[in-house]
Amino acid sequence: MTASDPVAYREGVFRTIPRFWLVFDIVGSAIGLLLTLPLTYTFEAGTMSRWIPDGPVSVVLVLLVAVILWGAAAISRLSPVLALIVAWIGALLQMACGFSPGAYDLAILAVVFATSAWGSMRLLWIGGASALGGGILAGGYMSLINEEALLQDTETGLRIALVAVLLGTVSVLTLVMAWGAGLLWRVVLNGRRTRDAQVRAEAVAVAEQERVRIARDMHDVVAHSLAVVIAQSDGARYAAAADPAQATAALTTIGQTARAALSDVRLLLAQLRHSEGQGPQPTLADLETLYTQVRAAGIEPRVTVDPMPPGEPPAGIQLAVYRILQEALTNAIRHGTGDVDIWLGWHPDGVQITVRNGVPPVPRQAHTERGHGLIGMRERAQLVGGTLSAELEAEGFVVRAALPIGPTAP
Repeated sequence: MTASDPVAYREGVFRTIPRFWLVFDIVGSAIGLLLTLPLTYTFEAGTMSRWIPDGPVSVVLVLLVAVILWGAAAISRLSPVLALIVAWIGALLQMACGFSPGAYDLAILAVVFATSAWGSMRLLWIGGASALGGGILAGGYMSLINEEALLQDTETGLRIALVAVLLGTVSVLTLVMAWGAGLLWRVVLNGRRTRDAQVRAEAVAVAEQERVRIARDMHDVVAHSLAVVIAQSDGARYAAAADPAQATAALTTIGQTARAALSDVRLLLAQLRHSEGQGPQPTLADLETLYTQVRAAGIEPRVTVDPMPPGEPPAGIQLAVYRILQEALTNAIRHGTGDVDIWLGWHPDGVQITVRNGVPPVPRQAHTERGHGLIGMRERAQLVGGTLSAELEAEGFVVRAALPIGPTAP
């Protein structure tokens, strides 16, 4: 845990805090004791207590009260509840000895601040009640220690009583302000903790989206490449005896396809290791390479592009078109029969994609099963704000996609 970690509010006696802040509180309290104790001795010299004679005893008792109060301040961050108890003990001892308020009472403000800043919700309100009750008690105590002056001289006593009331009011306001400052700091810490949690949640969401994207790309690359490799290997096996040259060509295609797939897989794995390395993505210029791989698998794609792209389509649209065609052609290689018809229509507001391939004469249920490929194509279309359908029709299995371009695209 570091100094910037969010604060956790617990009901236990002790909190887990960084060692730096514990040392800071102890050293700060020691400095506070060394600064306020001489001031107290200076301003109260000769009148330290109203009922204990001045001397070594009163000096030691003042030192004891000051050590107790600043000791409470030293542990106020570590244990606000224990600090409040110790502070009350020091304050009651101070009143029992008849000592007037001194500079060392500033330590009480640090304790009250800690109860609202780092204490539990219950201690928060106990600290507020202590601030209010302690201020009122201080006002009454100051009137009590000046009782003799009140009895001897009415005019002087009234002035002292008025001063005591004013000091009591000031005490209440000061303690309540310290408590309010701690409450404000608590709100700041809660806000910081909420922001940190939100940032972490957003980071997790972004990472999850990136993993999904990489998994989708991995599926597209591996499924397509393996479909080509399987088709070529089957052809090479059948042609090995009758046409060795054709078998050699098939093996060459297998090697090229496998090397290209290996390169793509390495790129995706590099993205998993280093999220900042996106690497180049397929574009429309890579479609001819895709068609060549399909031809090498024994299927001829008949491509029709009408109308042509009016300009350079967005990179996201180009990637979506490539991946949808890649997956549709992979399905045609694995499950289709004969050649594949591809229509691409580039319009100002979007692109229309249609891929149609024949199907073997098997029950309809076998053709309508949904795998990861169809789900991946539909996700590709949805990512750019488009739609995709893949259904078995009379003339074969047809994949249709509509991807928006321009203001309607996300």
